Amino acid sequence: KGFNAHRRFALQQLIRLVHAVPGDTAECGVYKGCGSSIILTANTQSPFDRMHHIFDSFEGLSAPAENDGSYWEENDLSISENIVEVNLNNFDKFKCYKGWIPERFEEVKSTRFSFVHVDVDLFEPTRDSISFFYDKLNAGGIFICDDYGFLTCPGATDAIHQFLASKPEKMISLPGGGGFFIKGCNTAES
Repeated sequence: KGFNAHRRFALQQLIRLVHAVPGDTAECGVYKGCGSSIILTANTQSPFDRMHHIFDSFEGLSAPAENDGSYWEENDLSISENIVEVNLNNFDKFKCYKGWIPERFEEVKSTRFSFVHVDVDLFEPTRDSISFFYDKLNAGGIFICDDYGFLTCPGATDAIHQFLASKPEKMISLPGGGGFFIKGCNTAES
């Protein structure tokens, strides 16, 4: 529901910052695979042998809670896993984990990450994603939330604020929408 070329460009630029950071990459909420394609392209130029981990229900969004507002509805953004696999067929270093977040996260519990892109629109899966991946991000790694700051995604924004309230990192808003932080980088407001 919307045009996001600015956010895709930001994703393309931000992943350049983790070129020298070890660790795999992940995306929570893949839709048709555009974000994963950008990440996988960068991974092919990395000095590390990175695997890209894709987490998605492939059934669209879960039922929004009250704090998620009224923009989204259950099953919005539903897409077949086959479409994603076809769209990413030029790459071989990725794995899809079909299931509701955080059901399949345990399968990568011992993996370290350099870059995590979360685009799940709602409070609960955003909270579960940042809670799981924060400690698994290597220093200098980037966590980006595509939905951060959008009036259509108040729950996602709240989940990020609540989680980071006790952490040294703060979200940096992007002009085209979304936001990110760099692990271990204290961006406290002055």
